[in-house]
Amino acid sequence: MPWLVKHPQSVRSPSGLEWRVWKRLPMVLLVGTVLPLVIAGGLWLTAPGTDAASHDPEALRQVFVLIGVVLLHWTLVLTVAIGCGIVMLMKGPTYVADPYPLPDSDTPVTGARRND
Repeated sequence: MPWLVKHPQSVRSPSGLEWRVWKRLPMVLLVGTVLPLVIAGGLWLTAPGTDAASHDPEALRQVFVLIGVVLLHWTLVLTVAIGCGIVMLMKGPTYVADPYPLPDSDTPVTGARRND
């Protein structure tokens, strides 16, 4: 049996904002990574001192904050990417799993509706 079987009456929802966001994520990731790292590099190179041990503590703190901003940005982009993936999956066609016969039922109910 094939791994993914589409349901015959499956309807695919039209794509929306998730695809526009998904296509912009690589550029957002690149800009959000490069810009703080360029600023951190500039702070590091323009800080007074000749070796790493004698750098100004304030400039060093700013560099660490910018590295933290990059890591936070990566987690935010990953979270948005996971959200886009979930929305794309939920809007896609319906797939059917293998049937699972109920062991304690003589005649399993398939597609019956209750009249409440």
